[in-house]
Amino acid sequence: MSEALLRNAVRLHQAGDLVGAERLYGAVLRESPRNAQALYLLGFVHYQRGRYGDSERLIGEALKLNPQSPDAWYNRGCALQRLQRHVEAVSCFDRAVALKPDYDEAWTNRGVALLAQHMHERALESFNKALALKPHDPEALGNRGTTLFELKRYEEAGADYDALFRLAPDFPYALGNAVLCRAYCCDWRSLDEDRARMHVGVQAGRPVISPHATTLILASPADQLRAARAWVAGRCPPSSAPLWKGERYRHDRIRVGYLSADLHSHATAHLAAGLFEAHDRARFETVAISFGPDDGSAMRRRLEQAFDRFVDVREKNDHEVATLIREMEIDIAVDLKGFTQDARPGILAFRPAPVQVNYLGHPGTMGASYVDYLIADRRVVPEAREQHYSEQIVFLPESYQANDRTRPIAERTPARAEEGLPATGFVFCCFNISCKITPDVFDVWMGLLRQVEGSVLWLLDDNPSAVRNLKREAEARGVSADRLAFAPRRPPEEHLARHRLADLFLDTLPCNAHTTASDALWAGLPLLTCTGNTFAGRVAASLLSAVGLPELVADSLAAYEALALKLARQPAALTAVKAKLSRQRDTAPLFDTERFARHLESAFVRMWERSQRGLPPETFAVS
Repeated sequence: MSEALLRNAVRLHQAGDLVGAERLYGAVLRESPRNAQALYLLGFVHYQRGRYGDSERLIGEALKLNPQSPDAWYNRGCALQRLQRHVEAVSCFDRAVALKPDYDEAWTNRGVALLAQHMHERALESFNKALALKPHDPEALGNRGTTLFELKRYEEAGADYDALFRLAPDFPYALGNAVLCRAYCCDWRSLDEDRARMHVGVQAGRPVISPHATTLILASPADQLRAARAWVAGRCPPSSAPLWKGERYRHDRIRVGYLSADLHSHATAHLAAGLFEAHDRARFETVAISFGPDDGSAMRRRLEQAFDRFVDVREKNDHEVATLIREMEIDIAVDLKGFTQDARPGILAFRPAPVQVNYLGHPGTMGASYVDYLIADRRVVPEAREQHYSEQIVFLPESYQANDRTRPIAERTPARAEEGLPATGFVFCCFNISCKITPDVFDVWMGLLRQVEGSVLWLLDDNPSAVRNLKREAEARGVSADRLAFAPRRPPEEHLARHRLADLFLDTLPCNAHTTASDALWAGLPLLTCTGNTFAGRVAASLLSAVGLPELVADSLAAYEALALKLARQPAALTAVKAKLSRQRDTAPLFDTERFARHLESAFVRMWERSQRGLPPETFAVS
């Protein structure tokens, strides 16, 4: 009887009738509880229906009865991946390929599980084996590209993404990832065509470019919103079973949870550490929800002491973290990552908190219905562009960006020769990552070098491909490549100290300097920016206004070039600007951490009060 039921169940399963197949597999198991095939196939049905916990459990029971099934090991690994239990998933894929060495899908998924653990070299080996078995597999090709990208091997990553785009033009994010790799390499040869293709795809609602990449490459806030919504719909849609169901918490203090992977020696931590320490503990209870590494740094130890509670959730999946947030009764959950590297927006998708906020990490909208507020200011989000943000906007009175006024700067200033700079001559600099440099801005920079005799441009040594291409682009514009100097990465205190060797920081578009701009201003180096169209393209204007130097904000690239030329040719004008920055650095709002904390807390109180009254989020300004 059970054999006939099993055959019928398999027929229904193959026909796509998952409900019927599940019913018959269940009937088989009631008659024969130790039927390994029925257990496995019922587990597979659960996988197909999105019940990954049940799937993993049932396939695990089947494997106890028949551990020689590579497919069962593979599918149990896939279920564990969905549960974000990546270490266990790798073990399952190892068993699958041990039993079936040519199992290309298992090699690919093994690589994905290793990549999720940042084991890049091992992941790369797995994807290489998968592609040796199946050279034109889109999943393996795309994931190998991602691994190479995270290894900063941008040209190789771009080659994989280009191959993927040729193979499967509609594969999600193949085009945008290829374009982002070219941006990191400063390879601009197809940039106009690439932007046009991405604009068409974004307008059509297709998944062509990630939200993070849009902040670096696209200059349209409308396109950034569309891209974010497409990402959320495909990758982290709102849960159908939200964890917070309208309860009103009654705490003595407002409980604020900061979610981040960057609570270690990282740019976000260098900006926000002082804020965390400055919170009014009589009114606020602060909780760190850390899903990034413990790097053993002094910053990590400092941050562990900065919060009332510091919770390491690296080993938990999104639902488990969200459940923990709900159990802790967090009033306001602040996502410090958005869509930047190692972000986990899927946590907030489960709606674990009454109020959920997008702040600092992602300079733009998240396009998610479950994110209530975006922390901004009137310079990064002018009134005319509010419609391009899915969140309600909280306008802080000076700048949206937190800063830590205790950041140390090394006492020793290196000699110019140590940094590869000539002994004399004007030093223009830009320490933004290479992907922010665009050809129209580079045109201006090269024009400045041609007009200011003996000047050099000092850039970050971000990756060998970018260095090579920037030198080529300089020569193509009639400027010797020798007039470009490249700064290797240094510890934060030393990096800040070497700013003293530069004369003027030149900003980028469509994405400005952010933390990098604050670095320059904190180190006493004037920064010249040009206001763009998006949040990411208006950050430096916000910072300059908050430090009392709005005169360094240009409204066009022509005005930007003219002002840079004036400051380079008129030493008295530049000296006056530097003196003004020196006078105002310690008194202006930008670096007044306590003042900023009070403003942000005022915003939190208003969000919390509306939530307590059962009112929906609303846009407002903090006075």
